[in-house]
Amino acid sequence: MLRDNYATWQCGTHNISLVRPRIMGILNVTPDSFSDGGKHLDPDEAIQAGRDMLDMGADIIDVGGESTRPGAKEVSAEDELDRVAPVVEALCDRGAIVSIDTRHAEVARTCVELGASIVNDVTGFTDPAMVELVAESDCGVVVMHWSQKTNRNSRKSVQLYANHPARRMTTSARRFTLPDEAPLMREVMGFLGDQARTLMKAGVAHDRICVDPGPGFDKGADEDIIIQRNTKLLTSMGYPVLTAVSRKRCVGAVTSVDEPSERGAGTLGMCLSAVANGARVLRVHDVASTFQALSSYWVASRADSRQGFVSLGSSVGNRLEYLTRAVKLIDKIPLTCVNAVSKAYETEPAYGMDTSVANAVAEIRTELHPLVLLDKLLEIENTLGRVRDPQTLGHGPRTIDCDLCWIESEEHHGDRLELPHPGVGERDYVLVPMEDLMADPVRFLSHAGIDVLPVDERVGKVIAELGSLDWQE
Repeated sequence: MLRDNYATWQCGTHNISLVRPRIMGILNVTPDSFSDGGKHLDPDEAIQAGRDMLDMGADIIDVGGESTRPGAKEVSAEDELDRVAPVVEALCDRGAIVSIDTRHAEVARTCVELGASIVNDVTGFTDPAMVELVAESDCGVVVMHWSQKTNRNSRKSVQLYANHPARRMTTSARRFTLPDEAPLMREVMGFLGDQARTLMKAGVAHDRICVDPGPGFDKGADEDIIIQRNTKLLTSMGYPVLTAVSRKRCVGAVTSVDEPSERGAGTLGMCLSAVANGARVLRVHDVASTFQALSSYWVASRADSRQGFVSLGSSVGNRLEYLTRAVKLIDKIPLTCVNAVSKAYETEPAYGMDTSVANAVAEIRTELHPLVLLDKLLEIENTLGRVRDPQTLGHGPRTIDCDLCWIESEEHHGDRLELPHPGVGERDYVLVPMEDLMADPVRFLSHAGIDVLPVDERVGKVIAELGSLDWQE
């Protein structure tokens, strides 16, 4: 299978694979942002909104406490920190990959100390204090182009394109031509490249840097469209490209939609165009629609299968039959196949259960997003009569349990799904069956960042072998 040769984005302890595009959900904790100001001013509501975004498919939550819309009132670092700190801390405690969207080094420093993994600076790290901060940490960075900030004494770049004669329809040619793209792209790429080199000179590793051409920041619709059409050129710089057109003026200009909150479909169109041309991070307000569109686009445009492991358990009825039926149903999930299945094992009760369990592990390959695959596994549990008792927190008797344990290059920390599964490293009933599927599962999982406990400290220890599952028809 061929894959695009995209790197990873190193953001603190999170090694974000960019083999597939990632969604960055926008969480504005502000009263005056241009399309969602005031929605998440209450910290508890903002925290829940961030957790909801994770369950909708966001890989990263970008928390901002100061609006950068034209005419917005500047916010002091103290006030901004009061808004964002409790939200950042709570989401980081949940394990989420959190980005802090700020131009204040003091705010960025505190949020990184609270666990934020990315600093997203709209001023493009033109503040030496911000450069010093990220150089002292291991966070990822987003370098954004903002012509007003990079040309502090001049609006030359904006004036150049605003007055360009090619912006006007001529009666002789009766056609419209956008301005010459070369000067604009030289300015944007030159700034992004210069700032990236400044960061690397200060000690920020290349694989920590992502670039954002800054649509809407002192750029007209024509300039933004030129930049979007040149996304592939931006990727040639060698850094991941972030696309942040969500609900912005350029989307309204080409769709004739004035209300920002109604520019969802137009935003999706531009985002998918950017992905087709190499962008790998989409910063969006509407995570659910973006997830649906991106998942559909990605599987329809290329083959991109991942290795994964599903732990299976049954504690009632004909347990081996339930395990076998579950494997057969997993093999029928669209864009998914079972490569191999371990033997079944009798294991000790764990997590408060009062009966032993029959367990096995299935190795799969899938092209589905982990959240979609999770839904399919839950459907299999329902099909096989799984009943969940809220009082047992999911650890009561069950016909079948299908736990998604690990997917290649995937990390997720929502309420619905955690990847890798937080219990993998302590479960003998997962680790022993995995020995049937690979030479050294402990080393394999350790390389994936999972701490594996010694045998005598594990739960659900294997006590007998039950034989092979006849799942292949």
